[in-house]
Amino acid sequence: MTLDDLRRFAVARSLFTPTTLQRALNTLGFVQADPIRAPARAQDLTLRHRVKGYRAGDLERLYAQLDVHEDFFVNYGFVTSDVLGLMHPRNGSTPWTPARGRHVRKLLEFVREHGPVHPRDVDDHFALGTVTNYWGGSSSATTHLLEAMHYRGLLRVVRRDAGIRVYAVHEHAAAPRDPAIRRARLDSLVDVILNKYAPLPAASLTMLVRRLRYAVPQWTNELTRTLQRAKQRLAHERIDGVDWYWPANEDPGQAASHDLVRLLAPFDPVVWDRRRFELLWGWAYRFEAYTPIPKRKFGYYALPLLWRDRVIGWSTVVVKEGLRPQFGYVASRAPRDRAFKSALDEELHRLSTTLGLHD
Repeated sequence: MTLDDLRRFAVARSLFTPTTLQRALNTLGFVQADPIRAPARAQDLTLRHRVKGYRAGDLERLYAQLDVHEDFFVNYGFVTSDVLGLMHPRNGSTPWTPARGRHVRKLLEFVREHGPVHPRDVDDHFALGTVTNYWGGSSSATTHLLEAMHYRGLLRVVRRDAGIRVYAVHEHAAAPRDPAIRRARLDSLVDVILNKYAPLPAASLTMLVRRLRYAVPQWTNELTRTLQRAKQRLAHERIDGVDWYWPANEDPGQAASHDLVRLLAPFDPVVWDRRRFELLWGWAYRFEAYTPIPKRKFGYYALPLLWRDRVIGWSTVVVKEGLRPQFGYVASRAPRDRAFKSALDEELHRLSTTLGLHD
């Protein structure tokens, strides 16, 4: 096994043949969300490669008709019911103070009585004041509590109105008491990780399993043993001094490369793990939306540029009277291969279609 084999494997298993939106969600299990739209949200840029005829915003428009839920896995995003069922109920210590507990009970009664509610309607009724949010600014305390109740599993997002979550009550089955069932659930969550991000170097596997503390905070103390079991049951091989892991039923040596160009979201599973990225493609890509402008190397929202099984550069894309991409290349210039130019034109056409710039 070589790094070339792993590169082909990483690309081929993630960029599967485009299918329906629901089937793509079922295959992925989890799609990371991000609100920045440049030129589309991360979830749209991820799904467009894997869903036939996908248009930006389809996930949000069709959300209520799909088997999908907004929730926190290793990051915030969208999970299927199968994955949601592995994580909930999130018992244990609550993400609110005892003093807020009585407000939680009243909020839950209000939502149960009124059905799906917009945070504004709840805030008008309860008016709990403001709190300091994650970014250091002020947020409605009611909205903050609704988000905590959603994380806990008491509520689910039924839709969004102009980007704002609309909540309804959500009931879950009782938490499993049998330790064997808990272990099986944790192992299944690791399988979701591997299905999404494999092949993984050992350090990345460890990091992602530890991030399951957000998915299952009630079982955080069991994650070390979960990681140990994973390393025993997964296929693995040491390549150039690094231990790599992937699902036991898959063969990296069978992956093929194709003459395709893909502009990938910064959170696309092919490039999400920056450690794996540098090992496979030999250069450091960084997401710079929150980097001061003078320190940016790639741009505000640079999309990694995949050609065949190599990430050869990046592009920033502006939509102004059409698609206006700018490119940077690791080797300082684009490949001279005619197949690359043709494949790049096709990819830009696909992106334009996703953005609704033409039919």
